[in-house]
Amino acid sequence: MTTDNKGIVQRALTELIGTGGVEALEPLLRDDFVHHRPDSTSSTKTEWLAAVRAALPPLAGMRVGIHHLLADGDHVVMHSRRQLPDAGPEITVVDIWRIDDGLIAEGWEIIEPTAQAAANLVWWEPVER
Repeated sequence: MTTDNKGIVQRALTELIGTGGVEALEPLLRDDFVHHRPDSTSSTKTEWLAAVRAALPPLAGMRVGIHHLLADGDHVVMHSRRQLPDAGPEITVVDIWRIDDGLIAEGWEIIEPTAQAAANLVWWEPVER
């Protein structure tokens, strides 16, 4: 089961990056798909696909390096680094996907600009103003 779930996430990313469009991604998501952001906001399948569609033109040519793809039961976790072409900024992303009946049901993501990672290692320290 976990191998199948990892394959679903790999296929979704491959379709998105390979085609540059969300049309191939859409059938891999449940109709009641929910995407959660770190700021506690959530979006529906339609809202999330619209946001991904809007982000694709500026992200054309983005390189994605998957460092970890782990599955446990119905959850798949992917740790990746993504960089825009022409030495654009690099981000580190952790995506968590919940799979239900062969489709992606929920997603969570954390995105951190890689260049700012060192500053975030001491997030609890007061910021000087």
